[in-house]
Amino acid sequence: MAAPDPDFPVLLTVYGREHCHLCQDMLAALQELKPDYPFQLEVVDVDSDSDLQSRYGQRVPVLMAGNREICHYHLDLNAFARIFQRIEK
Repeated sequence: MAAPDPDFPVLLTVYGREHCHLCQDMLAALQELKPDYPFQLEVVDVDSDSDLQSRYGQRVPVLMAGNREICHYHLDLNAFARIFQRIEK
């Protein structure tokens, strides 16, 4: 797990797998948002752990902020932006 960075207070985790076009699409979209939002990104391969495999199965990618799911399959920009609205208040 990535160490907290005070300049990037939000740690987002993408649960996905290799050779998953939806996972690659979500990661690319998140990279485009990095200049405008203060977040760190951690990518976890669900195939690296049997518990993660059973938890997520084919339901990847899943974007999480802590233990809160933001979205899955495709990046939901509205749900993503709400995470940052909460920390700005």
